[in-house]
Amino acid sequence: MKFYMEYMLKSYRALLPASWIAYLWILPALFFSFQVSAAQAVLHFNVTGQPPLNTAAHNGFLDEVSREALARIGYQLVVDRLPAERGLRNTNLGFSDGEMSRVEGVDRLYPNLIRVPEKIMDWEFVIFTKQRINLYRGWHSLENRDVGFITGWKIVEEHMPVTAIITKTSNADQLFSLLQKDRVEMVIYESWGGRYLAQESGFDTIRIQKPALEKKEMYIYLHKNHESLVPKLAQALADMKRDGSYAEMVKTHLTNLINKDTSWQ
Repeated sequence: MKFYMEYMLKSYRALLPASWIAYLWILPALFFSFQVSAAQAVLHFNVTGQPPLNTAAHNGFLDEVSREALARIGYQLVVDRLPAERGLRNTNLGFSDGEMSRVEGVDRLYPNLIRVPEKIMDWEFVIFTKQRINLYRGWHSLENRDVGFITGWKIVEEHMPVTAIITKTSNADQLFSLLQKDRVEMVIYESWGGRYLAQESGFDTIRIQKPALEKKEMYIYLHKNHESLVPKLAQALADMKRDGSYAEMVKTHLTNLINKDTSWQ
């Protein structure tokens, strides 16, 4: 860049006023500053959810909520997708800027993560089966049962009875395929994503067991390098809930699934 500027100055010195020549020297600095600013205006969030919460086109419910909240504080969203466990490790190391949706307490295991205190949504962790079962004992109802769930889902790992026969998969498609083929008796998954997958895949015999095993508030987590953004992002989420934009996204992405819901009653 320096050689190029010196060449330009020699070529145009005779044609430009001296005051204009001075501006040519600062153009590279201005260009570099613009590049740095642009890079700082982007945050990479790791996601693990499936439609309707997260989609390949990054236009799912959580994608849109996060994008709007970040836009309100001056940042653009870039979505990364990694398996649940690996994603947490990468974000803890600073390779990603944040986690889009995780349960409270993840920061105890990954100390470089800071929770944004305004929840992004509630998740119901539910059982999907092809046969009705009794869940009156909650998590203890899974003792000696053949259960499948996603590797890295900490809340499930922490509550799973030691006598359960466990099968883990890296994604929901594999998980529900195992259930459809009777390779497992039941699977544990988030209710919205499970509804969507069962309906879209035509798994008419797979239904939700009620009540939910657990209902948890889900949060965005930021790497500690972005600690100053935590209160700003929390405020942006709270403002979205107050001004109706959050409710509109719920209506667009989630309400239709409730209307089609089939559950074991």
